[in-house]
Amino acid sequence: MKKILLALDADHFSKGALEFAGRLNEISPLLLVGTFLPKMDFSPSWNSALLTGSVFEPTLESYSDELVVENIVIFEKECVRRHIEYRVHKAAYDSSLEDLRRETRFADLLILGSEKFYENLGTETPNEYLKLALHNAECPVLLVPEKTCFPESVVLAYDGSEQSAFAIKSFCNLMPELSFKKAVLVYATNKESKDIPEVQLVEELVARHFTDLTIHKLEGDPKKYFDTWIADIEKPLLVCGSFGRSPLSELIRKSFATEAINEHVMPVFIAHE
Repeated sequence: MKKILLALDADHFSKGALEFAGRLNEISPLLLVGTFLPKMDFSPSWNSALLTGSVFEPTLESYSDELVVENIVIFEKECVRRHIEYRVHKAAYDSSLEDLRRETRFADLLILGSEKFYENLGTETPNEYLKLALHNAECPVLLVPEKTCFPESVVLAYDGSEQSAFAIKSFCNLMPELSFKKAVLVYATNKESKDIPEVQLVEELVARHFTDLTIHKLEGDPKKYFDTWIADIEKPLLVCGSFGRSPLSELIRKSFATEAINEHVMPVFIAHE
């Protein structure tokens, strides 16, 4: 049984993320921990905090326990209805981001609503708070859009790097229940390379976990063509390792993974060392 965190902020309850967790529980029973974060009232200091690398937290005046309680009731009712074993944790008003980071240290997976997580922060996707959550997480993260189908295919993004190999291994070990799905190992990189790096080794690894495996080399710039290519894949879940522990200014760069999150068309599994 896995321990999965579902992080929800007070203003924006992600039904899509909870639905996905429920589907996972149907395949294999899990412990779902609802981690409830306070409402954030972002002030101009937020931008300067990001630039300096410090963490902005809500003031006591901006904390709304009433909204948190409402979300907890919804969460508990849904877990009971779906027969999900659950726990409820509430983050302190003055240390929500650090509380979430500590929680991920003791979890197998963190699920976040890619559209709903502190969506009041701005129109950019992923927003800055979601970027920080991805950057700080000490376990793999699954980003789930509000309207998405449970995956019928798994797309394993591989560029020959340690991070992409780590993400693939993390997914295979964490989600053996999806091993019967169609899997596509796609080699996508901006580097000029005629051959897929260590193709024999990565095939030996992935083929042990997926019985229906295809290896595909994506020609051209993945930033331009990846979204067109993956649109032909049936109900995909994307696995990637492109959000590593780099400085915040370099954390989110223009990439096919970022585009997949922006479009809200598929779940995205992200793991980094």
